[in-house]
Amino acid sequence: MSGDLGAEVVVRAAKNCLDKHSQLELILVGDQSEINTHLTRIVGDEPRLSVRHASEVVAMSEAPADALRKKKDSSMRVAINLVKEGVADAVVSAGNTGALMATARFVLKMLPGIDRPAIIGELPAIGGTVHMLDLGANTISDPDQLFQFALMGSIRSTPHCVAEYR
Repeated sequence: MSGDLGAEVVVRAAKNCLDKHSQLELILVGDQSEINTHLTRIVGDEPRLSVRHASEVVAMSEAPADALRKKKDSSMRVAINLVKEGVADAVVSAGNTGALMATARFVLKMLPGIDRPAIIGELPAIGGTVHMLDLGANTISDPDQLFQFALMGSIRSTPHCVAEYR
């Protein structure tokens, strides 16, 4: 439900992404009936977009540890499980960042040699965009961690991802 603005924003964003990237496939995770209401009106029939139901939501104010222990069918957990199962390559979330990081670290584990996760963002640049890792999640990073962020930034993924909404 895209943070404060609801599922409609996620469905509109999904349509824009699918229009822009012909090889992209998306899975929207959350309340299936609510998502489908918006899909019918905004997207119509689109074979590259599917919906996976999740019965729980992680609130923005919820403690990451509580979300991890108590919300096993949250949209966030279901989306991360899709990556673990190899159904999706990535999760995009507008939800509780702490809960997302804690759940991903627990479910997916860390890559060998990587100590902590990093948040990535796409920023405008001359001639296109640039992807930046560790956008403020870690206030103090040593040289080894900076190297690890650079290493993670060098890894490429295929264009098949999952969008989780709350």
